[in-house]
Amino acid sequence: MPMGLQQMPQPVREVPIAMNAPPANALGGQIEVTDVSKSYGAAGFAKTVVSDCSFTIERGKLTVMIGPSGCGKSTLIRLLAGFESPSSGSITIDGKPVSRPGVDRLVVFQESALFPWMTTYDNIMYGPRARGEDNKVSRDLAEFLLQKVGLGAFRHKYPPQLSGGMQRRAELARAMINNPSVMILDEPFRGLDAMTKKLMQDYYANLYEETRRTTFFVTTDIDEAIFIADRILVMTNIPARVRAVLEVNLPRPRRLEDIIENDDANLIKMEALSLLHEEAMKSFARGSKAAADFVEAYAKRIRKDE
Repeated sequence: MPMGLQQMPQPVREVPIAMNAPPANALGGQIEVTDVSKSYGAAGFAKTVVSDCSFTIERGKLTVMIGPSGCGKSTLIRLLAGFESPSSGSITIDGKPVSRPGVDRLVVFQESALFPWMTTYDNIMYGPRARGEDNKVSRDLAEFLLQKVGLGAFRHKYPPQLSGGMQRRAELARAMINNPSVMILDEPFRGLDAMTKKLMQDYYANLYEETRRTTFFVTTDIDEAIFIADRILVMTNIPARVRAVLEVNLPRPRRLEDIIENDDANLIKMEALSLLHEEAMKSFARGSKAAADFVEAYAKRIRKDE
């Protein structure tokens, strides 16, 4: 068995939660993105990456963003995290403007951001120590999270000694110890082998169901999006804005195997794929009259079918 798979905690199966309504004890904040645009470059040469984009990341819900490659999803993550500021528009969390990074919004990136010179335990404790909170409460929480993510036996290991799935779980623990209001995940399972990716999807879905912490999850995998999401934001081609909002009213907990055979899930998938294909074709059409004509004809056919 590949390293790490035998350490994956088994998902807990509970009574399904109908229609994804967040429970009264749901954790987290709510983010409002209003008429946000982001451009790079000097006036006259500026390139607009995000244009008049508005959406809500609702408290206690798992919102998934999916869009064509290069449409501006990563730019939006940097804006939500406070790493950059919008050129216009506003971003707020619980009514307060987002103007800089903060522990209320923590990002798990595509690539591992674990410090290679730190052990698993020290990586998890990095946030509290950076804030001068290396105390019993933080250490007890770190121990709890180590067990929670199934890495208790790997506390003294360094990142290069961990499998890809283990590194992902360590990063989740490092984020959760800071008790963020919103978890932001940028294609966190990208690059994992198929088996580990499936296990991590199942594991994270179970983790979310336990806490209902507000989560913003970016992916290019439509099956992954439908499996974990309460709501899917389908983005346009660059410059990014929301093309459609798809509600995923499937009961929780979910299994990937059940989603594949679910008629409602397949209808959502067909709608999302149609929208994404049209937006991807717009990128293909740039600079080519023949390609532009093809895209226009395809769009008319899609609208006719609807």
